[in-house]
Order: sequence, then C-alpha cells, then structure tokens
Amino acid sequence: MTGTSPMTAPFVEATPAARLAAVAELAAAGPVRRVTLFTGVPVWLITGYAEAREALTHPDIIKGTGGDGPHRDVVPAELAAAMEHHLLGADPPDHTRLRRLVSAAFTRRRIQDHEPRIRLIVDGLLDDLSVAGRRGAPVDLLAAFGHPVPITVLSELLGIPADGRRDFQEWTRVAINGSAHPPETYLAAVTSLIAYIRDLIAQKRAVPSDDLLSGLVAARADGDRLSENELTSVVFLLLAAGFETTAHLICGGTQALLAHPDQLDLLRSEPDRLPAAVEELLRFNGPAQVAIPYRTAAPVRIGEVTIPAGEVVLPALLAADHDPRQFTAPGRLDITRAMASHLAFGHGIHHCLGAPLARLEARIALGGLIERFPRLRLAVPPEDLTLQAGLLINGLTTLPVLLD
Repeated sequence: MTGTSPMTAPFVEATPAARLAAVAELAAAGPVRRVTLFTGVPVWLITGYAEAREALTHPDIIKGTGGDGPHRDVVPAELAAAMEHHLLGADPPDHTRLRRLVSAAFTRRRIQDHEPRIRLIVDGLLDDLSVAGRRGAPVDLLAAFGHPVPITVLSELLGIPADGRRDFQEWTRVAINGSAHPPETYLAAVTSLIAYIRDLIAQKRAVPSDDLLSGLVAARADGDRLSENELTSVVFLLLAAGFETTAHLICGGTQALLAHPDQLDLLRSEPDRLPAAVEELLRFNGPAQVAIPYRTAAPVRIGEVTIPAGEVVLPALLAADHDPRQFTAPGRLDITRAMASHLAFGHGIHHCLGAPLARLEARIALGGLIERFPRLRLAVPPEDLTLQAGLLINGLTTLPVLLD
C-alpha cells in the first residue's frame, strides 16, 4: 500500500467479514501515507483516529475541488450548478453562510416534531414486511425496509406531495447512484429531479406550509437568503447524504447485530441501550468508508507526516473508527462500550448536519424491527452476503432475511 500499485482494500472487498478485516488491517498500518487508489488517483490516506480528526479541522485542508460528480461530460453547466452549490463542497466564508441559513430551517426541533410521523412510517413498513415474509418467505430487508424508511421520511419532511413521490423517489435513486447508471439515464433523472424541485420551490414560495422546503425558502440570516441554485443544491445534498447512508446504517446495523447474537439478545432484553447501540454500530460498521475528498491549500503536517500543497487528502472514517490506539478491541461489536466520539458523521465544520435525523431513524427502525420480529435471521449463509464495491459507501447489495 505504498502508492506503487492500486490499492483496492477495503473498498472492493466483497463480504462484510472481508471488508472489516481489511479495515482493521488498514487501521493498524496507518496513520498517514500516500497511496494510489484503485481509481488510479494518488491520495494521502488518513486512517489514524487522531490524525483524521486533525485533518478534518485543519484550515489548510479544504474542499473546493468541484467537478467530481458522475458523468460530468454530459451534465450541462447550469444543471451542475443546481446540484453543487451546497455545504459539502464549500469552504469558509461561503460554508459559514450556507450552514447558518440551512440550520435556520433544518432544526433539531423540526426533526423532533417529526418523530411521531417517522414511527408511523416505520410501523407501516413493518406491517408490509409481515405480509411479505409470511410462511417463511425470504425478504430483502434493504429493498423492503432500509431504502423505503429514509426516502419516505425525507419526502414527507421536505413536503413532497403524495402524488409526486413515486417519480421523485425513482429520480433520487438514480441521481445518487449516478455512476451505476448509463450517462443518458443519469442525465434524464437529474434533469427531471431538479426541474421538479424548482417547480416545488416556486409552489412553496407562493403558498408556504409547515415543511422543511418551505423553511429553506423562507430562511433568512442578516438579510441574506439562499439563491435558487443553493436551494436546489441543498435539497439534492439532503437526498444524497440522507438516503443511501441511512439505509445502510439500518441494514448494516441489522447485519452486524445478526452476526453478534449476544449483542442482539442484550439489546432485546435491555431496549434502553438502543441509543448507545446505534452509536456503536456507527463506529463498528458505519455506512461511510471515507469522507468526500479534500485537498491541501498549503503544506500541512498531520501526525509525523508533511503533506505538500495541492494534494488530495482522504480521511478514511471507518478505518479511523477501528484505530486500536483509540478504541479497545475495535474489531469487537460491544453495545456497552464507553464510547469516545466516532467519526461516522465526520468532524469539524463538515460534520453531517443530518446526523440527528439519521440517529432518530436508525433508533426507530432498528428498535421496531427487532421488537416486531424476535426470530429475525439471515435467509442465506453470512458468507453469501455481498457489499457494494466503491470508495464512499459501506453497504450491502441485498440483505435477505427470514422474519418468523
């Protein structure tokens, strides 16, 4: 892993056990070194916990890379602008301004007020699972539960009308997995999605309601407001960051608990441990392998290494959360662990704004699932489970389970 040959592990390991083993090896070999990824891109990979936290807050390690979305050669500039003017690609002072405006609408109070509705959504999906899993029929938990929970919650939170949700959700699925689709399919989806969001923004501007999109349209700070491209980009970011990752938190968490029946039994017998269990699942098997890449604006010393200016920096979040210098027996799932802060949601100014919502959805979804189905188990041998290959997401392709 010196950069002389492409580094694939853990990003293309095909099974959960193999990926976690590769993550542990990566964490032990760290903490900062230059490698060439399987994509052919040379990066400074940061796998140490302390070093990753330092990198994520260093003023000379910045975003502003731009132009790294899928199929950029076919996406018109005006469409790209409607997707990329958001928090994740901005540095201060633009980031400070955007976060202040978005935070004015995307509040903890709004999320907490939505909790009863999230519980109803989860209960309805659990009812559907009961029907689908009758008489021992296997069910793909990712398709039937993991994906529907966050996309339904986001649709309702944003104020997407019920009659438009099917198309909206299908466009979203293609848009946030763009590299898995042909260029023409991706372009058609993002064109339709942005046009739909723009039309909905116009409706909310004319007739506001008590939803997040109306709140974003109305958000003000020091006389400032979000531009049209910033509004569409914020919605796009909420979908991209809040859909796939939350689905894999729910299903990756379920898979990890099934692989550790002692921890699952403890959680069933002591459901008050659910908030701590979600934090340990985020640390142990979080849905993000790495942060979105950064670059150095000047030479930067991280740990014992000086990274030159103009280099790509990649904090490996999952590996950092398995750093044995920070976590005792990091390869063991332990929902009773006295938890130091994990990095599953990042750190510093780019810490995930939607983390409270993801935590709430995971607590409700996992709690409901293990309570409703006390005999929940895998429908295939553990070694038959497969993971998506790729740099960013740590997620299963399917999760076949038996419910009764």
